[in-house]
Amino acid sequence: MAVLQSPLLFLGFLVILIQIPSSKSLTCTSQSFTNNKLYQHCNDLPHLNSYLHWTHDATKSSLSIAFVVSKENSDGWISWAINPTATGMVGAEALIALKDSNGSMVVKTYKLNSYSSIVESKLSFDVTEAVSEYSSGEMRIFATISGVEKLGTTLNQVWQVGSSVVNGFPARHDLLAANLDSKGTVDLLLGQSNSSTGGADSRLRRKNIHGILNAVSWGILFPVGAMIARYLRTMESADPAWFYLHALCQVSAYCIGVAGWITGLKIGDESKGVIYTYHRNIGIALFSLATVQIFALLLRPKKDHKYRLYWNIYHHSLGYSIIILSIINVFKGLGILNPEKQWKTGYIGVIVSLGALSLLLEAVTWIVVMRRSKSGQSTKPYDGYNNNNGGS
Repeated sequence: MAVLQSPLLFLGFLVILIQIPSSKSLTCTSQSFTNNKLYQHCNDLPHLNSYLHWTHDATKSSLSIAFVVSKENSDGWISWAINPTATGMVGAEALIALKDSNGSMVVKTYKLNSYSSIVESKLSFDVTEAVSEYSSGEMRIFATISGVEKLGTTLNQVWQVGSSVVNGFPARHDLLAANLDSKGTVDLLLGQSNSSTGGADSRLRRKNIHGILNAVSWGILFPVGAMIARYLRTMESADPAWFYLHALCQVSAYCIGVAGWITGLKIGDESKGVIYTYHRNIGIALFSLATVQIFALLLRPKKDHKYRLYWNIYHHSLGYSIIILSIINVFKGLGILNPEKQWKTGYIGVIVSLGALSLLLEAVTWIVVMRRSKSGQSTKPYDGYNNNNGGS
């Protein structure tokens, strides 16, 4: 039971700590600009350490903005965009600040026609006084947009941060949750800038649930179930309890894993144009192999059947393959979610602990087997109640 308590304890901590939001040490009200510009409104945007300062002049139908991103260096690029027709990236018209070939900061305009098509182009609205700078750990865009009345009184905004520039062109940004959720609105009448926090929080919650379910099922319970079958079955006193524990652990892991897999399908359906190929393909393979493994219990031959040896080879090979793929995919998922470092460290700690326990139990198992061999007892593991039920 101690083996089972460790994953459950880890799950409990994970569920609690995942709800703790990261805090910002900086707010837009504390920011000032070297050009001494002042703006009527400012907002702390919820993602990518970004801030928007803005003033709407209704008489001139103009919008003056300062978009600010806290960055450790001037490499890469930042972008603030208006989408005249939708709420996301596709169709957005962007101001992108990056370093020119001579090392100076410039602002270029791009149209984002699709997820794979970003074209430097004049925008459908006039942009004047567009400049950018980097100082004091902040990259900034200053610009004035004319003719905003034709865009309506509520503007769809999209902002983004990229880590590199290739041949003067902004390279593709990360596809982490913060990057995908960096969008919202600017209400020119009410003087408010809002993010799409409702949908974003809901998606992030589903991603966290997906990660927790899969880490616990594929990444922890499946290995624990294999350990139960591997080591408890050598003990006569554990027969047939080891089999029922093994079956309970694996079936529970499968059910939780299916729930995580379905959640992943839902997330994928909501993220059009965003595909994590390796993570998705490994997930599909895991679901398929685990389904075959679970239903194979119904076809398990009796101990003395001539095909039992082949069934054992198949069952063990498939089981270890699932465990290896599971652990790989959990790390793939952690790379996508990009949680704080302690989550990855915590999972590594669990896996290392289970590995160390396996080595210890492996040594104990071989000692037991060798002693039985010397005493003339059977060295074969117990195979379930009356040697007919259960097994691994």
